Amino acid sequence: MMEKRMLGKTGRNVSIVGLGTWQLGADWGNVDPAQAQAVLAASVEAGVTFFDTADVYGDGRSEQAIGAFLADNTGLDLTVATKMGRRMEQRPENYSLTNFREWTDRSRRNLGVEQLDLVQLHCPPTAVYSNAEVYDALDTLVAEGAIRNYGVSVERTEEALEAIRHAGTATVQIILNAFRLKPLDEVLPAAEAAGVGIIARVPLASGLLSGKYTAETSFAVDDHRNYNRTGSAFDVGETFSGVDFGQGLNAVAEFEELVPDGVSTAQAAIAWIASQDGVSTVIPGARNVEQARSNAAAGFSGIDATFDVGVREIYDRYFRESIHPRW
Repeated sequence: MMEKRMLGKTGRNVSIVGLGTWQLGADWGNVDPAQAQAVLAASVEAGVTFFDTADVYGDGRSEQAIGAFLADNTGLDLTVATKMGRRMEQRPENYSLTNFREWTDRSRRNLGVEQLDLVQLHCPPTAVYSNAEVYDALDTLVAEGAIRNYGVSVERTEEALEAIRHAGTATVQIILNAFRLKPLDEVLPAAEAAGVGIIARVPLASGLLSGKYTAETSFAVDDHRNYNRTGSAFDVGETFSGVDFGQGLNAVAEFEELVPDGVSTAQAAIAWIASQDGVSTVIPGARNVEQARSNAAAGFSGIDATFDVGVREIYDRYFRESIHPRW
């Protein structure tokens, strides 16, 4: 049985490997609705109890896919987290109670639920994280029963640290993987001390750490790994964790030398994140049933201290200078 951990201040135990559903919104190329349902089902069968989505993934298609799954599978002990705030211009004044009500009402309709388990501010402008009125508005949504808990999704560590200071913050979602180690310095210890859950996203660096890409790999025109390599659409740190694709391939080649027998490169990458103190759940995405099952199996893969040392040495050689100061 997959290990479960407490998800911060939510009071809910969730699987250490969850499922990120950006892919199910068709932002990584087209996704067949039936295949999306199959991915959700395979994940649950493999022990996953946590889904992460957002209102902007496919303009609601990801939420709707999860809603359809929940409707067809009542009684399952699942926790669904969504995110809000990126369907409108990114201005601090737009993060208001009026908009929050509108956004959460739409997500509740998409998911087919009366109350959202967890709503996260979706990488808003930095000023939002320190605005007391924003947290007051989120507290109001909890009091009104629209949401059970709230958290934040961040781009940079300083944003995470600011959010952790606010008592109502239940979780922080942040990029954490073998090519993005900065959250280990301060964010994870601060979150653990405050009882805030850590949701680790982009665990495979947009697939780089799957070990399946080569210099000849190409991506669809509507795949962010094609159109956002320079950060022209959104923060470049969300695509390949902000690392240069070619440099990433070289680092992956060394990473693969660390991987134990019987474990895939992707499984080792996920398991390493789950082994870090303070991590509540890791949310790799999956575009097909095989990926979903393989990712979930990482929850049963052990990672030793030697592997951890190797990961940090690779990061220091390839990425610390360019990545550490940015996010």
